[in-house]
Amino acid sequence: MSINDSNHVQIGGRKSKLAVVQSEIVKKTIEETFPNLSCSILALSTLGDKVQTQPLYTFGGKSLWTKELEILLLDSIDEFHQLDLIVHSLKDMPTNLPDEFELGCIFQREDPRDALVMKSNSPYKYLKDLPAGSIVGTSSIRRSSQLIKNYPHLKFESVRGNIQTRLNKLDDPKNEYCCLILASAGLIRLGLKDRITSYLDDMYYAVGQGALGIEIRKGDEKIKSILNKIEDPIATVCCLAERSLMRYLEGGCSVPLGVNSYYDELTQELTIKGIIVSPDGKISIEDEVVKQINSKEDCELAGIELGDKLKNKGAREILDKIDMTRNINARPTEV
Repeated sequence: MSINDSNHVQIGGRKSKLAVVQSEIVKKTIEETFPNLSCSILALSTLGDKVQTQPLYTFGGKSLWTKELEILLLDSIDEFHQLDLIVHSLKDMPTNLPDEFELGCIFQREDPRDALVMKSNSPYKYLKDLPAGSIVGTSSIRRSSQLIKNYPHLKFESVRGNIQTRLNKLDDPKNEYCCLILASAGLIRLGLKDRITSYLDDMYYAVGQGALGIEIRKGDEKIKSILNKIEDPIATVCCLAERSLMRYLEGGCSVPLGVNSYYDELTQELTIKGIIVSPDGKISIEDEVVKQINSKEDCELAGIELGDKLKNKGAREILDKIDMTRNINARPTEV
């Protein structure tokens, strides 16, 4: 482990308020589970945090959230100690990591649903209640495509920034946004659950949404043995299948892939549903797979099986068309 101390675990993460809270949750859990261990947190700003004006995929995509921290997993640099693990929002992690690293575990999935957050003092509670032409702030093509499909009377505009920045923009009387669509998990972890006006139960959420992914050096058995004790078994099954589906479809954070998964520990049965929607909301393809899970390989197979079903219905054509027009219809990543 780091700092030449076998009883110390060096945790790395981004510097945003939410990322720090997530790192602290992991730190607390490790120290409670292993009283002989102490943890410290290194929070770093990343390029993705600093550049707020461009859609992420135009300068590196999801890998931006991980690159700078991954360097410190390999070695210490100047005053920065070598990291033992990195805490990510799982939905920000690429489905294929560099060869030197691996997904050590999937930890604590908070409510994965998307949430509707209305402007302060708004009389409305649901999207269907909003007057025609109302402007909804979204942050992903996945959300906007489903919303256009379900609520064609509304307008959808991109919005960037961390959660608090977005809420400040929403509540500014000069701002035209009537509401925002945000991940429930981030709001809940930041103690902002009271800002959730309602949950979007009719929306498929992002792959890995609400779960934390812990990245480690490949083959680091000591850290792996720690993470084995704290992983979330239900989230692990669901998210491995979701990530397998995304990997199989070669989707990223800017692709309109939505999922909904449920795992019954008693029956060991996984139900995973997926949807692909064209950016204009006019074409949608959805299907599901129900599979008995006896190993992590079964989770991978469930994702591939669902991917085949979606491809057979025409998902590939939608994704190929998006790839061709991506630079024209750029949208930022999700929060």
